[in-house]
Amino acid sequence: MLSAFLQAAVGSTIARICSGWLLVITSAALFGPLLSPWEADAMDWDALEAAPSAAHWLGTDLIGRDMLLRIMLGARISLGVALIATFVSVLIGVPFGALSGYVGGRLDQILMRIVDTLYALPFILIVILLVVVFGRNPALLFLALGAVFWLDIARIVRGQTLRAREQTYISAARSMGASQTRIIFKYIIPNVAGPALVYATLTIPGVILAESFISFLGLGIQEPDTSWGVLIADGTQSMESAPWTLLFPALAMGLTVWSCNMLGDRLRDQFDIASRGYNRRPDTVGNLS
Repeated sequence: MLSAFLQAAVGSTIARICSGWLLVITSAALFGPLLSPWEADAMDWDALEAAPSAAHWLGTDLIGRDMLLRIMLGARISLGVALIATFVSVLIGVPFGALSGYVGGRLDQILMRIVDTLYALPFILIVILLVVVFGRNPALLFLALGAVFWLDIARIVRGQTLRAREQTYISAARSMGASQTRIIFKYIIPNVAGPALVYATLTIPGVILAESFISFLGLGIQEPDTSWGVLIADGTQSMESAPWTLLFPALAMGLTVWSCNMLGDRLRDQFDIASRGYNRRPDTVGNLS
């Protein structure tokens, strides 16, 4: 899996460009605000809606806040939400899909109907209900996004599990008296983890877009915090007088989403090639203790 990821990251010029951009934007999100000469809430009253200059490389917003700093702070929130929500979706979807696919029968039907029911619920309705009941809390955004994106991972893992459970080493483990729980967590999940993680890389850009959409509607991140969705929403209010307030946040988000999608596609291709000649087996089927 690691070798497939490295090949996907450096396998072509486009992959290297995407990897480089993700490294730059991640480093900027982590360390940029610490190195910036401006404070997060500092207002330059002499540069309201100022165009890019030596003092403000990407210009300022309506009230004189440095756009470069705000884009870096927005990257912290948007990327953080994406990574945490993706982790939550993997944490829920992988065991759920593995249990459904391995046990099968009535339990499989029940679990899949649960997934179908959740699919039928409008995503934005779930977010609105959470905001109304619990208030505007960034933690709810992690919960809402993670509670939706795990559905796709569960379906993918279920499909992989249906194929894995027919392998000879699973039959051997059953004959040696291994419990269903042990088979699922020791043999099934390690063998379906690859496709699940590949899909998780493709989930990250979807979460970034979803978070931006929610924040654009005013239901997500609120001031004094910011995200790319908040910056884009603010930029639409002043796009005629200060187009850079919309252009630069949208460009940062667009490049990040594109890079994640490109690397995810390459990783999927690399994993498919690797999996043709590789079938993971447990080290010792007979060691069931």
